[in-house]
Amino acid sequence: MRGKAAVIVVDVQGDFTTAKKGALAVPDTDEKFLRKAARAIRRLKGQGIAIYGTQDWHPPDHVSFAVNHPGRKAFEAVRLARKMQILWPPHCVHGTDGARVLVDNNLFQAIVKKGQHSKFDSYSGFQDDGGAQTEMHAILKAAGIRKLIIFGLATDYCVKATAIDAVGRGYDVVVVEGLCRGVAPDTTAKALEEMKAQGIIIVKEAGALIKK
Repeated sequence: MRGKAAVIVVDVQGDFTTAKKGALAVPDTDEKFLRKAARAIRRLKGQGIAIYGTQDWHPPDHVSFAVNHPGRKAFEAVRLARKMQILWPPHCVHGTDGARVLVDNNLFQAIVKKGQHSKFDSYSGFQDDGGAQTEMHAILKAAGIRKLIIFGLATDYCVKATAIDAVGRGYDVVVVEGLCRGVAPDTTAKALEEMKAQGIIIVKEAGALIKK
């Protein structure tokens, strides 16, 4: 590992948590999980590590919402122009309570919104499926960040996509498995292997990264 480090907290939002009975709640995302994540974030920030976040921020007519595909149901996969798209229940619609980031927003240097284009999904915090870049890379580059510690929701979708895109942009990446939760066990296990194959370091807990 080299250079200045930062944290990216991925999509810890109401609609992805059981704690808030979210529309697309990831298993085991109760208040205990939120407290654990918040403690780790505060400890890392206390060591001078900058904290950034991502936030799903969809329009109501977003391409990933099953209700916008007549005759289709949530969790079906459909082929669109560029790739296969999993259809989800409406979630993280901009301005709604379910889109709110549940960690104290004052802990973040910046929270980068993603998935704002109605025609393209955006699992990654760096770009959407149409290739449009978010602000994330420019913000990190301006801050001199070279190493990223990534965790959040969900392991097998937005955490994986954000981590792999980060490697593609030249960052050294560590993913904290114990501060992530996945949608399903099989896709989560596959995602961890895919990340390892990209040179991403997987650690069980943030304690390994926090100086005593």
